[in-house]
Amino acid sequence: MSRLFFAAAMSVIVVSCSSSVPIKSNGEHGKYVVGYIFAGDTLLNGNDIEVRKMTDLNYAFANIVDGKIAPGFKNDIENFKILNKLRSKNPYLRILVSVGGWEWSGGFSDMSLTENSRERFIRSVVSFLKDNDLDGLDIDWEYPNQLGKGNVYRPQDIEDFTSLLRELRSAFDKLGMQMHKHYLISIAAGASSNYLANTQIDSVQKDVDYINLMTYDFYVPGADSLAGPNAPLFTNPRDPHGYSDDSAVQEYIDAGVSPEKIVLGIPFYGHVWKVDSASHHGLYEPGGVADMRINGSSKNLEENVVNKNGFVRYWDTTSCVPYVFNADKKIFISYDDEESVKDKCEFIKARGLKGAMFWQYISDYKSRLLNVIYHELK
Repeated sequence: MSRLFFAAAMSVIVVSCSSSVPIKSNGEHGKYVVGYIFAGDTLLNGNDIEVRKMTDLNYAFANIVDGKIAPGFKNDIENFKILNKLRSKNPYLRILVSVGGWEWSGGFSDMSLTENSRERFIRSVVSFLKDNDLDGLDIDWEYPNQLGKGNVYRPQDIEDFTSLLRELRSAFDKLGMQMHKHYLISIAAGASSNYLANTQIDSVQKDVDYINLMTYDFYVPGADSLAGPNAPLFTNPRDPHGYSDDSAVQEYIDAGVSPEKIVLGIPFYGHVWKVDSASHHGLYEPGGVADMRINGSSKNLEENVVNKNGFVRYWDTTSCVPYVFNADKKIFISYDDEESVKDKCEFIKARGLKGAMFWQYISDYKSRLLNVIYHELK
């Protein structure tokens, strides 16, 4: 596809190195490549993780138990040891632990409610980072002053979230002086007006190193009645909500966030829909949860679905993302592939964003999507 729409905003970047040189983001102009790894109860195999192609690795998820950070799964502590050994392959790698997520955001509101409860949590975080030789904390609160997955929430969350991050920054700065290093704070932030309305994001951004903007799940089967794109780069005129990465980034900038604090989220998965009509190959047609069980990971889609058995790939020229449609079965799948990821990397450079984030590592097929991010942003 033509990428002329970026030409006025950026220069040509030529990549000639075929080997994987560790990517470094410590420089003033370095782009970040932030990868989430969700291990669950699995013991990681360090040989399977291409750490040379990431600057930051977010291990998901730690939990909040009795107001303190706690391991989420049985092999977490051993997995941290495995990840730390990978620093020999990439001395610039920063390893963070991500706390919360959709399943485990229920403890944030109570934990952040008072100065004492925040201090209790922060002390536990400092110990957790030191004990496991980690470089920072990623807070994935889904979401302040919003129900999320049936969570406790209260209006005070808006100010408490700001206070939590400010106090974390102070504690991390003190820890950094002791340990002679900088400890990172990042947040995973919703790409929505509701999220911005329920946070003081202009203040929050001052105390975090970067914001992982979750620019995906714009349309989800079961939650939405139209089969829309999972992560459109630009807004399609047919989209009744005007969703896109571009519009979400602009909302954050308008709310006072520096582009250099924004890390654009890229999904390594897609959503599978059953639609009512074959019009427009299912795009923006009424639909819901598919009656076929199809694994939506990029790995499975590329290996077993795309352009196979009646599942034809199409390209949304406005939103700059692919989708797959099976006319006989009326199955619509929205996902990202190498072409759309390259466009998103060009967007990151053109808009002066901090870098790219992806969820999640094991969903990639032969590191095809990570390879694009690495070569475009290194």
